[in-house]
Amino acid sequence: MIASGQALWWLALPVLLLPIWWHRQKRQRVKSEPLATARFLPAAPPQTARVWRWEDLTLLALRCLLLAALIAWLAATTMPWRGDTVFIDPALAARTSQAASSPEPAQLRGPASVSARRGAPAPSAWLEQQIAAAGMSAAPRMPLPGNALQWLQANEHEWRPGARLLVLAESIPMPAQIPRLAHATDIRILPTPAPAAGAPDAAQRAEHRVVVSAPPERMAAWRALFAAFDAAGGGHYVIEDKPGTSTGLIVWDSPAAPPPGWRAPLWWLPAPGPAAAFGASEPPAKPLTINGLPLQITDSPRGRLWISSAFPPRSAEAASVLYESWQALSRPAQPYPMPAVQLPPRRSTPLAMPNTPPAAWLAYVLLALFALERLMTHVRRR
Repeated sequence: MIASGQALWWLALPVLLLPIWWHRQKRQRVKSEPLATARFLPAAPPQTARVWRWEDLTLLALRCLLLAALIAWLAATTMPWRGDTVFIDPALAARTSQAASSPEPAQLRGPASVSARRGAPAPSAWLEQQIAAAGMSAAPRMPLPGNALQWLQANEHEWRPGARLLVLAESIPMPAQIPRLAHATDIRILPTPAPAAGAPDAAQRAEHRVVVSAPPERMAAWRALFAAFDAAGGGHYVIEDKPGTSTGLIVWDSPAAPPPGWRAPLWWLPAPGPAAAFGASEPPAKPLTINGLPLQITDSPRGRLWISSAFPPRSAEAASVLYESWQALSRPAQPYPMPAVQLPPRRSTPLAMPNTPPAAWLAYVLLALFALERLMTHVRRR
């Protein structure tokens, strides 16, 4: 991706044809000397001839190199042209367009929308309110790229000194270190709607399908375990006899090998379990102790295997440790959201353009080529 519009200067390379065309148009008249007897000859126009000397070829090469160096210098030199700018998160823009296109009953249109009634403004109204409050209604708007703060630091050379940046987003991951920007940046985050009174949590509404295969004397312990998970508010757990496409966990509490077609993202096997029957390419890892839970983890073509001698848990504390470990190891880490903040300018000049060599040496090349071109022009005239 082109980081700046300055790279479009390379489209001017056809200008190199101008000195070639100019040199081809240069002609040198044949010197004529008047003779006394020339008056008896019929008049004839003077003849011209193309004469290429080493000075012409050298001068042509210098002028072509001079134009090429000038284009390279323009492409590598930063010329800020942007002013105050508003960055809008594409997720907010999508929600705004979706809300505008979705049909709503007449009593829910306007300010009395569902999101407004729940304590959060509508995305479109919130965007316009924040832009007006910042005094940037006439400023151009741009979509907010990914890795917003890093992108702003790498491309802030496009903005003029003193330009203000307003960032409106639904959520921005908190970076490990806030970059030092050269422009005042105001980051505003859409408020999260407050949950309605009595509304169930999203985790409680989620349904988890589990397959348990165990002998009758241990089946009651497994059912009691998932009933405790259900009562703890971690979602609704449905125990099935056979796995399906939505099965997330299979508990195989049996010394026999499972059926060939059974697959799931996660398997629980009491130790010692038939890990070899799953086709694992590597033996189970050395036992780990996670919150007091002994556990061996290995991958197989049928899914990830958890092997533990503590299956099924025999106490409420062991069940709680298993649930916490399961949630911590199964769910990906979520980035910490960045709060709304105003970042003052912390540098006087932007950083150099990324992936671009410095243009200082190109200026010296331009100066040297210009001096040589003037010198060769003077030699050619003599």
